[in-house]
Amino acid sequence: MADPLTPARILEATEDVLRRYGPAKATVVDVARALGVSHGSVYRHFGSKSALREAVTDRWLDQSHAELSAVADAEGPAGPRLRQWLTTLFAAKRRKAGGDPELFATYMVLAGENSGTVERHIGIMIGQLARIVEAGVAQGEFTAVDAAATARAVWDATNRFHDPAYVTEWDRPGIDEAFGTVCDLVLRGLRA
Repeated sequence: MADPLTPARILEATEDVLRRYGPAKATVVDVARALGVSHGSVYRHFGSKSALREAVTDRWLDQSHAELSAVADAEGPAGPRLRQWLTTLFAAKRRKAGGDPELFATYMVLAGENSGTVERHIGIMIGQLARIVEAGVAQGEFTAVDAAATARAVWDATNRFHDPAYVTEWDRPGIDEAFGTVCDLVLRGLRA
């Protein structure tokens, strides 16, 4: 007996289909065929091709949330946690881009189609940064007045190390040193 058709199975199959055909040619019929079901069965879980593509994008972006949230909510000084959070984010982005470049390119197309999903993801990331900043202020380690605005500034200042627009730079010589320098600068600014 085949496994029951679940949204998770559909999303996994959709990733495989996207990897194989790319976002321009992948269809719901291709996904259904990969699962051995009718396309109507897929539509019962996702009402449209657009909804399916948005769900795949959402799943992909959400993969890093739990690991980063654990860093944001850990005990201890905020400075090392902030550095660890930024390091974890950069490593995750590099892993996604280098580990499966075709799927990464596909997700860049899908993310462009689903700007609301991307904005939600960025909001979650900035919220995690704000929790670290708030903890640093409460511990007397940081001097930020507005944790949300400061978190957004940290996000913007480190953009080169997490925005997919910079993916071609992530494996260049000197990038790790540049990342360390930016982290040092951000931390000095928060402590000033």
